Amino acid sequence: MRFRPIFSSLLYTLNFARVKPHTSLASSATLRPQPLRSMSGIPFLGALFGSSSKPSAMSYPDQRTDDEWRAILNKAEQFRILREKGTEAPGSGKFDKHYPEEGVYTCAGCNAPLYKAKQKFSSGCGWPAYFDSIPGAVTRHEDRAFGMTRTEIVCSNCGGHLGHVFKGEGFPTPTDERHCVNSISLNFSAEDKPVQAANGESKA
Repeated sequence: MRFRPIFSSLLYTLNFARVKPHTSLASSATLRPQPLRSMSGIPFLGALFGSSSKPSAMSYPDQRTDDEWRAILNKAEQFRILREKGTEAPGSGKFDKHYPEEGVYTCAGCNAPLYKAKQKFSSGCGWPAYFDSIPGAVTRHEDRAFGMTRTEIVCSNCGGHLGHVFKGEGFPTPTDERHCVNSISLNFSAEDKPVQAANGESKA
């Protein structure tokens, strides 16, 4: 499903509130709305802009604990997105309109190479978009949250949440896929060095 940037921004910025339940009618006068911490607290919008899928039982090479990740991901927003499967507001990420000719996008958590600059394209969705990843760098999981079926993508090295991948949207790319990735989940290196596989062979 593809949304125009203005529509995505509107949905994301809507201000919803929820009320704590009370058992007594007499206490209803003290009801106070509580702002939501993230879009994932709103079922429908959370389904569009986040992932409620539970952390996979799959084992990743980088097995740091939540406390260790909090020390590394010094911005609360980085931890929320990479480790708690949140998302950033559309159009707000530093890599949304970043189109270098050479370079590699790496995982902001573990620095593993994920995408090459030549794999990035302009989709107008409000998040960085890639038509493919470096072979083996990204792992896909089925996300069936809220009655929708989507494909979540995570870093194959540390399991950090990147975003979701969509297929068949009609973009003129070699794969007709859109890896919709949070800028906060990424770093960028201008050096486009060959990525070495575990066996020492280089990957394209």
